[in-house]
Amino acid sequence: MSNPRTLRPARLAMPVALVAAALLAGCGDQSKIDPETTATLIQPVARVEIQAVTITPGTRTGEQIVKAICAACHDAGAVGAPKTGDAAAWGPRLALGFEGLTASVIAGKGAMPPRGGGSDLTDTEVSRAVAYLANLAGAGYTEPPVEQ
Repeated sequence: MSNPRTLRPARLAMPVALVAAALLAGCGDQSKIDPETTATLIQPVARVEIQAVTITPGTRTGEQIVKAICAACHDAGAVGAPKTGDAAAWGPRLALGFEGLTASVIAGKGAMPPRGGGSDLTDTEVSRAVAYLANLAGAGYTEPPVEQ
């Protein structure tokens, strides 16, 4: 009695021949590939250049500061930060007045680090950011002018 799982040599011939043909196809003359083509084929897909950006202290607007630093928490209302434009959430903070709110940001409050995390911000830049962000919630603060 024959085992139905036993493969006959004739059935193995075709798969073995295909595997052998595939292996032999890769053994051709590799010297036909010139170094220039090889160099082109192995070029990186992209390059990243990191350059230091020099920003003169005192020259950023409130909008620039808010978008670069403050929005990370205030746009989402993260860790208790009042959401951008939410007048109800900003109400108790606006009650401190412009100077009080600016002093609070410079010192840091709750989860917010001093200067909102922008350790390189001048006091004037902090006050610009405070005015810009508070005005989005309905305050009528005047943003200090950018120093020239």
